[in-house]
Amino acid sequence: MTTARVRTPRRPVHGVLLLHKPLGQTSNQALQQAKRLFRADKAGHTGTLDPLADGLLPICFGAATKFAQASLDADKAYRATLRLGERTASFDRETPVIERRPVFVARGEVDDVCRRFLGDIEQLPPMYSALKKDGKALYEYARAGQDVVRVARPVRIHRIEVLAFDAQSLVLDVACSKGTYIRTLADDIGQALGCGAHLAALTRTGCGRLRLADALDLVALEHMSQAERDARLLPADVLVAELPALELDGEEAARFLTGLRRRVSDADAPSVRVYAAQPRAFLGLAHITAGELIADRLLSPPEVQACAAAGSREAELTL
Repeated sequence: MTTARVRTPRRPVHGVLLLHKPLGQTSNQALQQAKRLFRADKAGHTGTLDPLADGLLPICFGAATKFAQASLDADKAYRATLRLGERTASFDRETPVIERRPVFVARGEVDDVCRRFLGDIEQLPPMYSALKKDGKALYEYARAGQDVVRVARPVRIHRIEVLAFDAQSLVLDVACSKGTYIRTLADDIGQALGCGAHLAALTRTGCGRLRLADALDLVALEHMSQAERDARLLPADVLVAELPALELDGEEAARFLTGLRRRVSDADAPSVRVYAAQPRAFLGLAHITAGELIADRLLSPPEVQACAAAGSREAELTL
């Protein structure tokens, strides 16, 4: 006799989970597992991490998905381990070593080379990437042994700090703009050092103001009760915390939430966080043009209440 599988009902969940994605799992697999644990009816992540990388993967539930783009566009931070003396076609350990060279590099040379990559640079996307050319991902051409013309893209490297260095490996703390390929940076640094290198390990340690140190892994979540999991959700506005904030009183807040434009005395701004003043509650994003506050992305009244509750939990965790 076959036992029918009982499906756990989904529920509306609103907030942001700071998840430590494990090594060997795709970002979507981690997302689906977190979604199942929270029994959430809507969820998305804020930027893919390869299976060969681990680290911070912010998961957005419900209303928070409306602001996921801000996290996608945010600067990122990584801890990257380079294997010196070995190059691979994919610039990481996904493909076999194609070239080996002896490593005769001093620490001073490493510091000098890393400094060369600071600031605004042009970076050529790797062939082993999901970028598309004529409707096909570049990695499909690469696996077929084909090379295609790629256009270098501007990226910015804010920080490169050497954490460890020996004759075989180099560990770097890197802060960079969105769209930066750390494995390309690893290969470029290896070439500049004259010994070659590939990315042996990668951990995302930051996304905007969000930090890996505050994240939970899936094993910890599995052992929590539903109430304990919910208590670890952060409010949706943590994704846009770097934007300036504006408060509206009473009726003005209610009118704004219906999408009506409001007159304000604030200077023009391309994007601002908007809050109700009393009680304080996040309403959404807007821009200011010629003294008018114009809504861009609004929460619904139930979402406002849910995000306010998550904000209260965040304050309790901070105390």
